[in-house]
Amino acid sequence: MTSEPRESREEHEQRDPELESLLDYLKRARGFDFTAYKRTSLARRIARRMESVGVPGYGAYLDHLEVHPDEFGHLFNSILVNVTGFFRDELPWARLVEQVIPEILKSKGPRDQVRVWSAGCASGEEVYSLAVLFAQAMGPDAFRSRVKIYGTDASETALARARQAVYSEREVEGVPADVLKRWFTQSGGNYVFDTDLRRSTVFGRHDLISDSPISRVDLLVCRNTLMYFNSETQGRILERFHFALADKGYLMLGKAEMLISNANLFVPVDLKSRIVRKLPRAPGLDRGWQIIAAIPRAPGSAPVAPPTAIQAEGSRMREAALRTAPVAQIIMDADGALAMANEQARHLFGLGDEDIGRRLAELSLYYRPVELRPHIEEAVAAEKTVTVPDVEWPDPQGGRIFELVVTPLTHRDRTPMGVSIAFTDISEYRHLESQLRESNQALQTAQEELQTTNEELQSTVEELETTNEELQSTNEELETMNEELQSTNEELRTSNDELNQRSDQLGEVEAFWRTVVGGLPSGMAVLDGESRVSVWNARAEELWGLRADEVRGRPFLELDIGLPVEQLRTPIAACQVERREARVVLPATNRRGRAVKVRVELTPIVPQPGSLGNGALGCLVLMQEMAE
Repeated sequence: MTSEPRESREEHEQRDPELESLLDYLKRARGFDFTAYKRTSLARRIARRMESVGVPGYGAYLDHLEVHPDEFGHLFNSILVNVTGFFRDELPWARLVEQVIPEILKSKGPRDQVRVWSAGCASGEEVYSLAVLFAQAMGPDAFRSRVKIYGTDASETALARARQAVYSEREVEGVPADVLKRWFTQSGGNYVFDTDLRRSTVFGRHDLISDSPISRVDLLVCRNTLMYFNSETQGRILERFHFALADKGYLMLGKAEMLISNANLFVPVDLKSRIVRKLPRAPGLDRGWQIIAAIPRAPGSAPVAPPTAIQAEGSRMREAALRTAPVAQIIMDADGALAMANEQARHLFGLGDEDIGRRLAELSLYYRPVELRPHIEEAVAAEKTVTVPDVEWPDPQGGRIFELVVTPLTHRDRTPMGVSIAFTDISEYRHLESQLRESNQALQTAQEELQTTNEELQSTVEELETTNEELQSTNEELETMNEELQSTNEELRTSNDELNQRSDQLGEVEAFWRTVVGGLPSGMAVLDGESRVSVWNARAEELWGLRADEVRGRPFLELDIGLPVEQLRTPIAACQVERREARVVLPATNRRGRAVKVRVELTPIVPQPGSLGNGALGCLVLMQEMAE
């Protein structure tokens, strides 16, 4: 019983025609085939990109791509999630150090080359992690002369970063302190991987689906890359990986990836770490298997005619053998009379010595359990044995089943002698056959049930695997979002520091301003564009008896103070509109009730060059009591 793979069947049913049109356009216009990727992941990532550019659907996004060719690069980077890190997931790297790398080096000669391939290497962290492990196991000199590590990815942007080998402080957090100190050089706030070890690495663009694999690889690392492809594509890629690996080469996959449908290609080394080893294929035969059966044969000798006495004894022996044969058998002569009946036939059909010589047609066995006449006539006419299967014979024990064999007997000159009729009891055989048939049916039913259960189990395993892959993909997306949020948080922290610094500066300016304003010998009022008081210094409080909080925000021309402010209406208007300074001397009464003369100086507050408007932003009013 076979069925279409669960994943491909479900994805086929759920495919969106507009999404398929978009993927077909990307394949035709840009030469990259995304159709092998899982539709759920594709739809989610393309939707995120469409949301970024404000496009509502796949059709509109296709139009957007045609108008804005640069958008393809952003979409490409959005689909290819480049989430990686140095020594990501501790357990698999520990297994490489403890078991895999020593086995690889043990199988090599002192000058043999070691080839390593990191497929889907993203920005190169895993390539350089592998370089560190092999350099520590072999020594730097042997590493540089014997090891070649190939890092491949479908993203040129990620490969450009990998070639630079420059990583931020956050990106090297997973690197042990001793490794960081030995194999990295700090440059500003970044870390640069060792130049000598980098000479043994080669980075290049490679499509796992369409490009030929790198060959004779001792270790192939492809972690959390296969999970983005559908099951059929995963199988093809694993076939390529099997071809790429040298005999007994090792493959390390991601923790979300399994080898359910390709177990015949690899043998497990550490399933928890997802490390397997290549299982070499058995060599094929050009013309298939050939089975030769030799049967030795002894040379025969010509028969010798026995004497007459021996012939007579042989005749008696044949008669005795017929009489005691386990199969019921009767012989009818050429005249149709019963010539002989053995012990089994006598017992079965109730025949006695008195029946010998009677015509067979006069006996009941001629008609039952089956009529013998047509079968006898057929055998005599055709001169061949006639077999009648499954002849039922009812009896008190529940019935029997016989196979009737009618054989014509002839002289040497082919003239008829009679007919031999044998009744072979096949009741037990048919009973066993029936039981076997029932057993086979039961076995077939059990096999079908087992196959159905196996398919359901396989489907469940695949669903669990897919769910695990989706969870892993979601986890990677969440990790990416977390990194983006972390970057945004750092930017906000920087902006907040700048704002705090500016706030401190403003505080210092304000304190300086208050010191200057408070130290003026004249009363001062700063009026805004609507002639409302915004600043009222201590000397003005002392001169007129009003506190700053009592006048702040009130129109200056409506203040009830000892100064005739109404006479300042025209000068203030000229100051604000025409930006003209004015000086007037007015009689006034100070807060003590004493009549004084006050010199009032009006100065426009002019906006910065380039500001809109021709008027002033406000007016500075200085009030100085004049000495008599």
